[in-house]
Amino acid sequence: MASSRVEFLTTARADEVWSAIRDVGALHTRLVPGFVTDTKLEPGVRVVTFGNGVVVREPIVTIDDAAMRLVWSAEGRHTTHYNASVQVFADGNATTRVVWIADFLPDAAVGAIKAAMEAGSAIMKRTLDRLAVQS
Repeated sequence: MASSRVEFLTTARADEVWSAIRDVGALHTRLVPGFVTDTKLEPGVRVVTFGNGVVVREPIVTIDDAAMRLVWSAEGRHTTHYNASVQVFADGNATTRVVWIADFLPDAAVGAIKAAMEAGSAIMKRTLDRLAVQS
């Protein structure tokens, strides 16, 4: 099984970052605008429309407020299995660390998934950094 990990620092406070991440129906407005253009909620699932027009159903596995960790899976597209998590860590240096990990099959999807995660993380960082400026 392939795995991809992306990590970045933001100047936004950990509680602000977690608030945006745990708001699973607002990817397109609070977290990765443009990268995701729409998010619809169904019971236990978010339906995500990406900027390239791809629509993916993402069952929400857990929202762990104590650990500031969101876990979800994805159905269809290029993978036969996809499970991911994003976790927020207060980094004692006036920054917050965000770690996004995805495990998936087939292994051959690693290039496309890694590229998407890097692009999404760059937008997420810019969006979250704006929270620090507004505070």
